[in-house]
Amino acid sequence: MFNIIKEWIPEGSHILDLGCGDGSMLADLKNELNINGLGVDIEEKNIQLSLEKGLSVIEQDIDLGLENFKNKSFDVVLMSQSFQTLKKPETALNEIIRIGNESIVSIPNFANLRCRIQLFITGKMPISSALPHDWHSTPNLHLCSLKDFEELCTNANITIAERKLIKSSGKSTILTRSFPNLFAEIAVYKIFKKS
Repeated sequence: MFNIIKEWIPEGSHILDLGCGDGSMLADLKNELNINGLGVDIEEKNIQLSLEKGLSVIEQDIDLGLENFKNKSFDVVLMSQSFQTLKKPETALNEIIRIGNESIVSIPNFANLRCRIQLFITGKMPISSALPHDWHSTPNLHLCSLKDFEELCTNANITIAERKLIKSSGKSTILTRSFPNLFAEIAVYKIFKKS
């Protein structure tokens, strides 16, 4: 997934990484693309790990709003694998596109065939490399399919400029491209607000 995101970010960009985790992706982007980045996370441990990597990072609850960031104040706003953990994903989506000239969002696809079969056969919530937690310990609050996310974008007047559909290994196959909602485990979207 990193290679897809890296491909979409111009060298030297000003990046806001929402839900930056331990800062690994932001650090890699800084090293490989010489970006100027700011990370945002709510977990104190993640803040500390990001600071240890020499990153600029702030502790903030995305669900409480992002009013402290001005319109179009970043070249790219990145939210990788954090969207489904939010209490108010639609509000966050509108904030993401307000703050960035472009935005990149990646989500796990709960509707992929492996999850469907696992739920059907076991009668239990699926666990996979894209969704690795038990139902009772998952940080995910809003699991969605690719169709759900794309419908949310349409309803919010957001354009999907590009999307990449991959397995959790990071590979795209003919099946992930031909039948994305069934075979893609992760989707990466480049989005912006329609004028």
